[in-house]
Parts: sequence; structure tokens; C-alpha cells
Amino acid sequence: MKFNTKTIHGGQSPDKAYGSVMPPIYQTSTYAQTTPGGHKGYEYSRTHNPTRDALEKSFASIENGHYGLAFGSGLAAIDAVIKLLKPGDEVISTNDLYGGTYRLFTKIFEKFQIKFHFTGMQDTQQIERCINLKTKLIWVETPTNPMLNIIDIKAVSALAKKHSVLLAVDNTFATPYLQRPLDLGADIVMHSATKYLGGHSDVVMGALAVNDKTLADQLYFIQNASGAVCGPQDSFLVLRGIKTLHVRMQRHCENGRAIANFLMAHPMIENVYWPGLPSHPNHQIAAEQMEDFGGMLSFTTKGNNYHKALKVVERLKVFTLAESLGGVESLAGHPASMTHASIPKAEREKTGVVDSLIRLSVGIEDIEDLKADLMQALEG
Repeated sequence: MKFNTKTIHGGQSPDKAYGSVMPPIYQTSTYAQTTPGGHKGYEYSRTHNPTRDALEKSFASIENGHYGLAFGSGLAAIDAVIKLLKPGDEVISTNDLYGGTYRLFTKIFEKFQIKFHFTGMQDTQQIERCINLKTKLIWVETPTNPMLNIIDIKAVSALAKKHSVLLAVDNTFATPYLQRPLDLGADIVMHSATKYLGGHSDVVMGALAVNDKTLADQLYFIQNASGAVCGPQDSFLVLRGIKTLHVRMQRHCENGRAIANFLMAHPMIENVYWPGLPSHPNHQIAAEQMEDFGGMLSFTTKGNNYHKALKVVERLKVFTLAESLGGVESLAGHPASMTHASIPKAEREKTGVVDSLIRLSVGIEDIEDLKADLMQALEG
């Protein structure tokens, strides 16, 4: 089954009760039993729910995985992965990643004696220098947030297997429409399903997909025991969103390319970060492991002026100034004061998250309206 068909039919079948084409919303917390332990596969909705099960099968299908898990948020999904570890274990992570992930690692799990190393991952030698006998997990985010760096998943996978270390990939920016980390050797793929998978800025959710049954069973146990699951209504919304993922991503990519080229030609712009540009330092790797280059990009205005950047995002009218990304509507953000404010300024700036950096989630509106909006905001 090809990807565009999987988004609609992958792991899905008509409901057995009445033949409903879309999985019904089973808005229930518990299920009747004929005798203690005698039930139809469902006892309690924290553990299993038919609507969530349908979504989890879809997650697995579109990532070419065998097992899918849905959580109450992307951070809840990451939390479950780190709970595979124990005190004394070590994790290697990219030094350019979502601020919420950095906060979870450093402010929550470091207190439980799990050590995190943050390093640039474009060169696998830098990763290998951090590996020791205590290393249990490599956490990759590609494209990275917000600098749009590209990490070679296949190369990092070879390194992880060499040292018997788990590899997890945050695939939120790319989505399985553009890249499928399990096919490239990852053990775990993670999504903030709030973003492109849901696609309409109306739900908060996280997702994991894996191939190994033992690993899946460990994660299912953590999911149930910790309880950070999503409800049936949210499951229904994301399942509906996935059915249009392929057509939305086509337009996100088209518009992302047009906006990147527009900004490259604008005299007020210093740098544009989008992996589809031939000038991008990781363009070749992106071309090899991605089907296209996505709708996320970042740019800096000349002069690295904090207040100038704020004025630009405040003047936008079609782009909405807001956190999050991946919805049908275009969003703009200022990472230094919004999504990455939890990362100390000195650490942010080492990776390029300077005060003039603006991040765009390019939506699926008419491209001429988006370009006109950026033009008036930059020149206002």
C-alpha cells in the first residue's frame, strides 16, 4: 500500500458494530464484563480504547512500523521514552532541539541521575566521542527546531547499532510523508501529533512508533502505568487529520519553497534556514533522506536586532503570531522569547538561536497573500 493510501486506509477497517466507515468516538471510561476478567478486549480506557486503538494502528502504518502509541502530548511521548532508562544511564541529544524537550531532559530527568550530553550531530564523530558504557539512548531531532539542521539518520543508526544503543528520532517537522526514520534504522520514532499529523491546531497529542515487540511492550506498560494517554475525541480528530496529511504536506512544501526563495531575495534578510536551499549546509543529506523539504523555515533580519524582529512578527496579519506549528494556517514565532525561552541565552546562541531569528510555519494559504504579508511586515 502506497503512502497516500495508507493515510486513509492504513490499519483501518469499518467498525464491526454497524459498519461505520470512520471509527466511532467511544466516549467511555469503562466497559461491561460478563464475569470478572470476561470482556471483549476492553476493560478501562486508560489501558485501551477502540478509538485510540484505531489511531495507534494508523500511527504505525504511516511510519512503516508494527506498533503505535498515542499520548496526551508530544512531551508525554518523550517522557515515556526516557522512562525506559534508569539512574546512571546517559543520553546523547542534538544541541539544537525544541526547548520543551531540553527542559524535560534537564529540569526533570537530570534530577533522577540521568545524564544528558548535547552536541552537534551533523558529524557522527562528535556523537561517538560522547558515547561510553553508560550511554543507552541517542535522541535525534531532524529537521531540528528552529535551525532546520538535518541529521543523517542512517549514519547515526549505524553508530547506535555499533554501540548497542537505542536511537529515537523526533520526526515532527518532517512527518512520515517526507521521511520515515524506522526505514532508516531508528528504533523509535516520535511525533508531536499536535502539529502536522493533527494539522488543524485543535488538539494536543503525542505519538510513538516502533518495530520491536519487546520495546513496544515496555512502552505500552509505561503508557498504561503512567497514564499520560489521550482521550477518544482527540484520537478521532488526529485520525481525521492524518487522512489529509499527504495533500496538506504537498502544499506546505510548495509554499515553503516559495517563501524561502522570496526571503533569500529580500534585502533586509541576513540568513534563511530551509533544507531545500542548495546553500543549506545539509542540503545533500536532506535530499537523500527526505521526499521534499517541508513547510518549516527560519530566518534572521540584518543587524541581529531583538526589537526589530519583534516588530516584524507583530506587524504580520495573515501569519499569526503564536507558538506551535504544522496547522493549515501560517504561524510565526520568535524562538528566543517563545519556544526556546527555557534554554539559557548563551546556550541558545551557540546553536544559532539569536535574538533576530524568526521561525515560520508556512501554511496552505494562497502563496501571494503570504508573500505580501511578509513584504509589508518587513518594510513597514
